[in-house]
Amino acid sequence: MEFGHPYAVLRPVRSGNAFEETIEHLLQAIKVGLFPRGEKLPPERELAAHLGVSRATLRDALAELQRAGFIDVRRGRYGGTYILGSPAAPAESGEPLNPELCQDALIFRSVVEPGAAELAAKSSLSAPARQHLQACLADVLEADETTYRTRDARFHIAVAELSDCPSLVAAVTDARARVSALLDQIPLLGTNLTHSNQQHVALTESILQGDSRRARTLMADHLEGTASLLRGFMP
Repeated sequence: MEFGHPYAVLRPVRSGNAFEETIEHLLQAIKVGLFPRGEKLPPERELAAHLGVSRATLRDALAELQRAGFIDVRRGRYGGTYILGSPAAPAESGEPLNPELCQDALIFRSVVEPGAAELAAKSSLSAPARQHLQACLADVLEADETTYRTRDARFHIAVAELSDCPSLVAAVTDARARVSALLDQIPLLGTNLTHSNQQHVALTESILQGDSRRARTLMADHLEGTASLLRGFMP
């Protein structure tokens, strides 16, 4: 699978709850920016095969996502399924941060992401792998406030992709989706974004230079900054 392809992250459905898991996996992919606004989803036959579900199940899931306003299914010559946007931010509901959920997500993330960064730095990276990481870094550095969090998520997933461990990629994607939901409940702070991007640059350099110890340390420090913000905004 090529680097950056959504199928490298979008997991097949594994339980008997095919419809519900299909909804979950597609929404997670939209949430972390694997399928950006305006992008066309892969053909139904291909997507259903990758998810390991029937086309009927996939169509049911897509119909519900269309009713909920996440996608637009168009017919005709230029038809297809297009992304309208990511799930609404929890902040819009006025719900405060849940300390238990926040702590659980932060602990999980602190375990999986530094390990992913370390493995990425230890890997013998191909030219496409290096280019993929650099492209994701460039995207997040150029992001504005409306696109920053999805591009930030994509950068973190790209680091995991370089670990060459699909299970770890899935774990980081899950961790990032949880943290994204929490971050949507607090404001974007310009100074924090500047600092985060400085850390992104340093992390990328350490991975490309093969400095696994530094990559792990930088990722851990980076995650602690996010954790500090979330703890500060907790009720």
